[in-house]
Amino acid sequence: MSKDNRLSSFSPSKWKTSARKPSEPSRKDFIRGEGMVKPTSILLKKSHSNQATLVPQNHKIFMEEAYNTAICFKLLRDLGSSDISRVKMVTKKLNNMAKAEQNMVLETINDYFVDNLEELEDIYQDAASNVLLAMCKHSWNLVFSKLEEDFLTGIFPHRSLLYVMGIISTNDKLLTPAQRDHWQEQLIQIGARSVQFLTVDGWAKSLMLAVTKPDRTYLEQNTEKTFLFIYYGMILRAANNSSMIRKHLRSLLDTSHQSLQQREGIALTIGLTAARHLDDAWAVLDQFGRTGPLKRTLNNFNIKEEEDPKWRWASSTILLSYGQMAAKAKENILPWVDNISSRMVFYFRSSYWDDTLKQSFLEATLLLVGSISRNEGAHSYEFTQVPELIDSLLVLMKKEPQDTLCTKTRQQVMCAISGLCKLRPMLDSKRKSKILYTCFQSVFKLPLIEALEKHTCLLADPPDIQKLYMDTMSALDDLLQSLITENPKPEELHYLLGHMYNWLISEKVHERQRAVRSCMVLLKYLAQKACLDTTEEFGRIGHLLGTLGMLCQDPDKEIQQLVLEAINYLYQVLLYQKGLETSVLFRNLEHNEETQSLSKQGPIPMPEIPVNPTTHIIKEFAKNLSLSQMKDLIWTVMDGLRSNLDFQTETAGDMLIVILEDFGPRVEKVADISRTLYCHFISIEAVNIKKKILKAITLISRYHTQDLVNSFLEYSLPLDRETINLWRAMGAERLTAPKVLHELLIKLQERPTPGQVKGATEIKIYLDSLAAMNTLYEIQYSREYKEAVQNWYPQLLLGLLTQLHYLFELSMAELPKKSELVEDAETITSPQRTSLNSVKSLLYTSGHWKDFAQLELQEAWNLFTKFETYHQGVTLIARAMVQNSCSQVKGLLYQTISNMEAKPERDKKVASLFFTEFLNSPVMLEELPKQAILSHLHQGLTDLNPAIRVMSLQGLKNVIFDSEKGNLLRAQLPAFLEGFYSENEQVVIRVMSTVADVLYCLGQQGAGHQCQEIAFNLRNFFDDERDNVRASAISLFGDLVISMEGKDPYTMKPQVHQSLIPLLVHLKDKCPAVITKCKFAFYRCAVFLNWKLRHTLFCTLAWEKGLTARHFLWTSLMENGEGEFPVHLSQALKYLHSPHRNLKLSAALFIGYTICYYPDAIFQKSSEVDLTLFYSTLEELKQDPEQTFRDFATRHSIFLEGASKQMF
Repeated sequence: MSKDNRLSSFSPSKWKTSARKPSEPSRKDFIRGEGMVKPTSILLKKSHSNQATLVPQNHKIFMEEAYNTAICFKLLRDLGSSDISRVKMVTKKLNNMAKAEQNMVLETINDYFVDNLEELEDIYQDAASNVLLAMCKHSWNLVFSKLEEDFLTGIFPHRSLLYVMGIISTNDKLLTPAQRDHWQEQLIQIGARSVQFLTVDGWAKSLMLAVTKPDRTYLEQNTEKTFLFIYYGMILRAANNSSMIRKHLRSLLDTSHQSLQQREGIALTIGLTAARHLDDAWAVLDQFGRTGPLKRTLNNFNIKEEEDPKWRWASSTILLSYGQMAAKAKENILPWVDNISSRMVFYFRSSYWDDTLKQSFLEATLLLVGSISRNEGAHSYEFTQVPELIDSLLVLMKKEPQDTLCTKTRQQVMCAISGLCKLRPMLDSKRKSKILYTCFQSVFKLPLIEALEKHTCLLADPPDIQKLYMDTMSALDDLLQSLITENPKPEELHYLLGHMYNWLISEKVHERQRAVRSCMVLLKYLAQKACLDTTEEFGRIGHLLGTLGMLCQDPDKEIQQLVLEAINYLYQVLLYQKGLETSVLFRNLEHNEETQSLSKQGPIPMPEIPVNPTTHIIKEFAKNLSLSQMKDLIWTVMDGLRSNLDFQTETAGDMLIVILEDFGPRVEKVADISRTLYCHFISIEAVNIKKKILKAITLISRYHTQDLVNSFLEYSLPLDRETINLWRAMGAERLTAPKVLHELLIKLQERPTPGQVKGATEIKIYLDSLAAMNTLYEIQYSREYKEAVQNWYPQLLLGLLTQLHYLFELSMAELPKKSELVEDAETITSPQRTSLNSVKSLLYTSGHWKDFAQLELQEAWNLFTKFETYHQGVTLIARAMVQNSCSQVKGLLYQTISNMEAKPERDKKVASLFFTEFLNSPVMLEELPKQAILSHLHQGLTDLNPAIRVMSLQGLKNVIFDSEKGNLLRAQLPAFLEGFYSENEQVVIRVMSTVADVLYCLGQQGAGHQCQEIAFNLRNFFDDERDNVRASAISLFGDLVISMEGKDPYTMKPQVHQSLIPLLVHLKDKCPAVITKCKFAFYRCAVFLNWKLRHTLFCTLAWEKGLTARHFLWTSLMENGEGEFPVHLSQALKYLHSPHRNLKLSAALFIGYTICYYPDAIFQKSSEVDLTLFYSTLEELKQDPEQTFRDFATRHSIFLEGASKQMF
């Protein structure tokens, strides 16, 4: 009787008639204590073994008894479950029921066995089976003899006998290894002796029925059935009839493939058969796959649920069969590997995808790989289908959900690939790259372990995520170790780790942590196995070192720990490669349980970790790295500067600085490095990183100034703020800045011949020259180059002036259009303008502002706008330096001599102009004897350039060579003074110009006592109605003041004081030329009188306008000329009668300032005559036709009256 019908056939033998006592437990107690549920209906039947008559009872009591009896029967049924925990729970409930209702429980048990005699017999058989199993450990031979005897009776074995055989076959702990080997041999003999039974119809049918019959009693695999498949396979293995073997195998394949145990059992039987009949097993599987229902399911990926499930997983059975064939055939399988692999891939790709197919393919592959690995002759074969098999495994890996880790699929796939990687031929780079990418993507991207555990918390039987995760990581480590073991070369190591670099810089901490850990384990393996090939240099160790080193400051402490350990093992590998004695980097690394479990060997002892380990790492590695390895390290670190991780860019900057400090002189390809640093610098926004890049440039420029200059010139046309900062960094060190200037001057002077700037080479040289000029212009304002500019002032000034001359030559030679030189022509400013600005800034920023002021007030810069007046401009610069006793005259003198001897023609021109002007400087005779000076001038007379010959002739006329020339010139001055009063305007102007030339020729000797007479006469022309005469007179007066500086001041001083008010008033002259001459003359007067704040005075005269400027000039005049107040006041009153409104207004402003700010000076320092004149002038102004002056006179008269009352 089946167990499914036991409930309906159950009938109690006796019902209790006595009422339950109050002390007895109630039905509610049973329900509460045992979890019993009252059924809705119970079908009862009288038992054959019960002879008692049912006593009439109360209906309620009857129903309670029946309910409890039914519950007890159900519990007895549940004792047959294979679930151990449920059996224990049922047993406990029966014990509790027996305590309360002993009679009812015993009667129910009795009735259960009376009505189920077959099951009672099974229980006896099972008990006997358990006794046999218990005897195995003590009387193995006796037990096996009994089992063999019962199996070979010709009668199909009882279920209990199969159970014993199944337990022995599947329980590895039951037998010792020796007993297990003996057991395998005995099974083979039993199978061989049972072949005869296959011809017995009853026995064969019983075997097939037992194999194919569904077993619903066990929730887990049935050991009896498992052994039946083993037994079946042993019989077919021993058989010699090929037709019979194929017939049985095909019959077996034609059964249902729905059950997992059935599929595995069929595969096991086929595998055991293939141990001796590989051809037959292959033929049956091949035929089965090409015909029948399986053929219809292949390449059909839309199988519906209602279709026959019998054939749905037939492909899985075939896959498992191929795996078992490989496992059981052992060394015989090697020639068949490619065929089996090909068929496995075919069924995997052609069958309907589900977890069953996936798991079957994976198990079959593992069996195949394991079988090949155990064969020593595998290396003599080449397996061409391995790549296809790997591709299919990678498909499995890719289909794994990225957010969960519930199975061993990942680790099994990697384990299988690890074995396949060891086979011939070796995998190509493309295939290995695919493997690494897929495995890293699948493993490293897994969520955190906490998140993985949350995904499995609702599963009925959740896996141990911690263990599963660690096993998966270990499988990845084994895969990497397998790959490097097959090709233990440095290049292969870099190739493997190269696929990990993107994960090492991942923005997610757990991904970086996993990548670092895998890297560390692989390096540890190599360090401890010492298996890396030493015949080849580890060329890319710098890349690996740089990548790991940039993680030393990772915010995650565990990553820091793993990185330091990885670097230490890398150091061991490096020393091993070099054939050196192994050393250590760090000692106090802490090892957590995870990292310690990665290898059975203990960690290498390490020196203590410094606060900033990167410096220590770089210094130690650099001792053993070759030049190419250091290059690799530098480039890796530079690439790290643009990382998305802030800590990595910071560390990269630190590492780069350390490398360049020690390795700077040996750095090569500086141009490429500088371009890369420039690109990083302009693209990075972080200020700290920019500072580190600038520091790196400073270190490079220390040893490779020329290369850096050549590189950065590419980005200096035009110059932007970022590029200027790079140039500043190059000159940050005191010894480097002069070298930068020197290189820039060289590039400035590398100029193609005018008219030949057409080819690419010439254009490049020309653009570099312009870029050098731009750079020199900008760095003059940088404090880093301040000292260097001072030291290189002569070379810079002459070089920039020569550059301007060259640009004029180019413009006259019709230089190609800018659009032909560069793509963006609009970005190039006027080269002439830039060159001139460079000269201006050089004078102003280097502390020679006096020279600059003189040139600015003379508007000398306008002379540089045309080539025709260029030479005059250069002459004025040299003259200003002489007249202001510039400290650079000496250096310029020697530089001009050098340029005159060996430089191109334009350089000789500029140098000759300076040399000629310097003849008027006392420095000339101090540094050179007259004979040497004459020698240089005579040499100029032989020059091919007529301009240089003319300049030399002019120099020879200088009074320093003949003192009598000075007396002769001074003797001509009185006659020239008469010419001032000529009625012809041109004559007057020419005479004044001639006097200026005479003063210039007199140079250091000066005009002597005649200066006073010249000044007196010139002041008469300050108010001349002729604009040009006025301008010429004021200009000549300025030259006169300059010529008398440093000589007898008392002779010229009164004339200077008396000229200040006229010059001040004429700053508002209607003629622009007069205004310019007034500014220059007024400034020279201030210098002559040694006024304070002369620099501010110059700035005001040059650029300030309006009342603010007028007020400052008035203040300077009053503060520096208090003793001359009456003269100034009387002169100003005079201009109040001027017919020119602008002069009249200027004088009124002066008087107004004086009245408002110095009223006491008017009364205290002026005589009565002056006061009378003052008041009378104001009274006259009250009658002026213009309202402005009338109001001025009225207001200030009232103010003076009030001031006088307060004073007196």
